[in-house]
Amino acid sequence: MAERWTLTVRRGPRVTKDRYATLEEALDALAALAARGDVERRRPARALLREIEPVAQVALRAEIAGPQRLLPKVTGGIDVRGDGSAEAFVGRVNRRVVEQRPGEGPVDALRRALAEAAA
Repeated sequence: MAERWTLTVRRGPRVTKDRYATLEEALDALAALAARGDVERRRPARALLREIEPVAQVALRAEIAGPQRLLPKVTGGIDVRGDGSAEAFVGRVNRRVVEQRPGEGPVDALRRALAEAAA
């Protein structure tokens, strides 16, 4: 059975899914998405009695999962915050932030972490 990697992009209520044959293809598509930078900046939001700052709001979440379809062995992605900052994470339920090394962006950090997990 051929490998299948899924890139799921959540932007507000809209969800899109694309499938790729390799992890590299999925990561390249994620890098192209991140390079566009078309995420709208958010203002502070009110929830009950507190105010949620833009840095605490996720404006866009892009996740890569694979190669298995039902229970993927490798999962991770990037969260783009309401203030435009981004961070990479690995895991699905128990997410862990991927620490960026000097000169590394969030997509590069995710590429490194997923390559290690897939090996």
